[in-house]
Amino acid sequence: MRNLYNIPSWPLLPDPTGVSAPPRLIPVLSAANFVIGMGAFVLIGMLTPVGQDFGIDPGRTGWLMTTYALSYAVLSPLLVSLTGSIGRRRVLAYALTGFAVANLMSALAPTALTLHLTRILAAAGAGLLTPVSASVAAGLSAPERRGKALAAVIFGLSLAQVLGVPAGSFIAYTFGWRAAFVVVALLALPIIPLVWRIVPGGLAFQTVTLPELGRTLRDGRTMLAVGFTATFLAAAYVLYTYLAPLLEQTMGYGRNGITAILLMFGAGAVIGNLLGGVFADRIGPFRTLLALTLGQIVTLPLFALMPLPAVVLVGLVVVWSMLVWSMMAGQQMRIIAMRPSAAPIVLALNAAAIYIGAAVGSAIGSAVIGAGGVRALGFGGLAVALVALVHILWSERLNRQIR
Repeated sequence: MRNLYNIPSWPLLPDPTGVSAPPRLIPVLSAANFVIGMGAFVLIGMLTPVGQDFGIDPGRTGWLMTTYALSYAVLSPLLVSLTGSIGRRRVLAYALTGFAVANLMSALAPTALTLHLTRILAAAGAGLLTPVSASVAAGLSAPERRGKALAAVIFGLSLAQVLGVPAGSFIAYTFGWRAAFVVVALLALPIIPLVWRIVPGGLAFQTVTLPELGRTLRDGRTMLAVGFTATFLAAAYVLYTYLAPLLEQTMGYGRNGITAILLMFGAGAVIGNLLGGVFADRIGPFRTLLALTLGQIVTLPLFALMPLPAVVLVGLVVVWSMLVWSMMAGQQMRIIAMRPSAAPIVLALNAAAIYIGAAVGSAIGSAVIGAGGVRALGFGGLAVALVALVHILWSERLNRQIR
């Protein structure tokens, strides 16, 4: 499986003790990322219960996703750079502990504002754990096995889309949304001591420095290419963030129906993640990204036709999810080719762009609901997808001029 979330793998500094990856390291790190993925996106399946509890509409509730996404995008590169001199085992254990505590605080949040604040804390923990866990896995693996090790660790995030988010939605509709956050925290608790026991102590990293980050940010061509991740995914998150209330209001779905559709979306994401690499290898990154953008332009407005027959809806959701999550491999290949000497930095920025896209898309979706209701979400996503089309064409034209 390709790296779905574009996580950079900063190389380990030479290790005089010859530490290698313990046998259970990869499964433990993958399990930690499953918890992170479930905690990050569990809100998507329970916007209605949360909104009903606080007396706010789905559009305003969706800003919780925006808060988390923006916090991750800002805090992750900074925290990873600032903690580069601290032992990796300690960073991982502290990050997962902080994430668990933040989710417990979310479960106890008395107001919507408090819930927003706890999501910022959760994003800080996630923004540390995921890139650092990927770096540890890659750094302790033999060069010929690093790709597989990285994919195995990030598989936890993919699995969270398939199982964790639908499970969280089921729990929220059955026992209340606060119970879903408690479950996330409880799942993290047994993994924390495993991380401390299995991750070798004393690991040092070659970190991304702030001057290097600054030089990359000033490279207009590279940043325009990285920014495509944000515009492409923003189009998807206009709809995806509010998929649950859309299903409720147009299809009359409750707990079971929403859970089933989220399962289908997760399955499509895994399939798309695999197929995206195949297409990028065969027809090239730019053609792959262009085709996927055109695919979103075609599929997103179809959601405005809901209610649809259940079979048609499932097919549409799976195809759309495949289109969305097929873009990652091609995008990684494209931006690395532009700046191969700064691959860790551009991949770190690309990871941040994922969450910027999620934040922007969620915010636009909220505005679309306020102006035209949930049925207008497909057209809102279409408008952003058209911006993504202009973006990729402009970026490629600039890239070819410079080459």
